[in-house]
Amino acid sequence: MSTQQKEIYELILHTIEAAAGSLKPGILYKDIHLFACEKLVEGLQQFGLMKGDIREAVAAGAHALFFPCGLGHMMGLDIHDMENLGEQYVGYTEDLQKSTQFGLKSLRLGRALEAGFVLTVEPGLYFIPELMDQWETEKKFTQFINYDKLGAYKTLGGIRLEDDYLITADGCRLLGKQLPKLPGEIESYRTNTRN
Repeated sequence: MSTQQKEIYELILHTIEAAAGSLKPGILYKDIHLFACEKLVEGLQQFGLMKGDIREAVAAGAHALFFPCGLGHMMGLDIHDMENLGEQYVGYTEDLQKSTQFGLKSLRLGRALEAGFVLTVEPGLYFIPELMDQWETEKKFTQFINYDKLGAYKTLGGIRLEDDYLITADGCRLLGKQLPKLPGEIESYRTNTRN
């Protein structure tokens, strides 16, 4: 893993942990998504890729250059990949409608969480050269994006982590066995499974 990959990975790991720590009944999953976006922007600023007020950048949608999808979705037979088939009835309510903003419109779950919901938390960062070039040509969000720094990331691709959770009466429970996540744990695991 390169230093650049490790830094991006650790930012995503920090983001998934922060987002998961916010899961509980009554909170809008849209708010958790926006909180995760702020965490990603904070890290991207440390790498010199973004600048300006973090909340303003997220509200404008500037972070979607790197995170053009939603944080997660409900799990089950009738709720994944439901675009144009009633997704808005599963992840949204009459009072909370899906956004049309690039990035945020891909959030499949926005509604308030309830005990018994099973959902994913899957932040990621994607470095899509065509999208970077398009936004730079359009001079989109120049107050938030340092386009002169993007070149070093154009070959990185993307990194995403996913955990699945059950919402409980007072918080959440991780589903499945806890896997190694820290870079050192992963390297150790890989080394041990090769021998």
